[in-house]
Amino acid sequence: MKHIPNILTCLNLVIGCVGIYYILTDQQPLAFYFVIVAGLFDFLDGFAARMLKVQSEIGKQLDSLSDLVSFGLLPAFFMVDWLSELSQFYWIGLGIAVFSAVRLAIFNVDETQTDSFKGLPTPANAIMLTSLVFIPFQLYEYTLISICIFSAILLVSPVRLIALKFKSFNWRGNEARWILLIGILVLFAVFRITFVPFLIPFYLVVSIVSFVLRSKE
Repeated sequence: MKHIPNILTCLNLVIGCVGIYYILTDQQPLAFYFVIVAGLFDFLDGFAARMLKVQSEIGKQLDSLSDLVSFGLLPAFFMVDWLSELSQFYWIGLGIAVFSAVRLAIFNVDETQTDSFKGLPTPANAIMLTSLVFIPFQLYEYTLISICIFSAILLVSPVRLIALKFKSFNWRGNEARWILLIGILVLFAVFRITFVPFLIPFYLVVSIVSFVLRSKE
């Protein structure tokens, strides 16, 4: 039983590797779905570790290494491949992998990120980037380069963002979390798949507004 969380973490890693393979074989639109599945295993490994009370330092490091592949290298290759068709500056996409590694290293040593995040989590960043294929209009060279730079900065920024970690399901104390979840469900029901590329920007806006309002209390 104690090995279940690490097995789930390794499945996250495997999914990330397979996703990279599909990107390199010119099947880029599938990258988003691999990120989602890897994210599911990333959630389940932490959940299993807490439920079974088998959290360990090895598991923590393995989780970060797996996340670097699935949510760092995979979106980096995704952007590099896309940009390589449009620009000589396609190598800028590699910054996603570098800043994801920095983000994960910071998270591992920062004990203040228990009920909120500092900077954009790597799974959210990977979702934001790979979901760009669902945008119903063309994205040009400098738009994609700007998105790469912006997302890299977000990964290591000091901006506080909501973590969906409910200690209870009461409204009081979880207002921002409930607003975020309800908003996502309503917007997805209305706009369907076209909302996906705007999911993370919506998350950023709700988080920033929430923390600004809280700071004024």
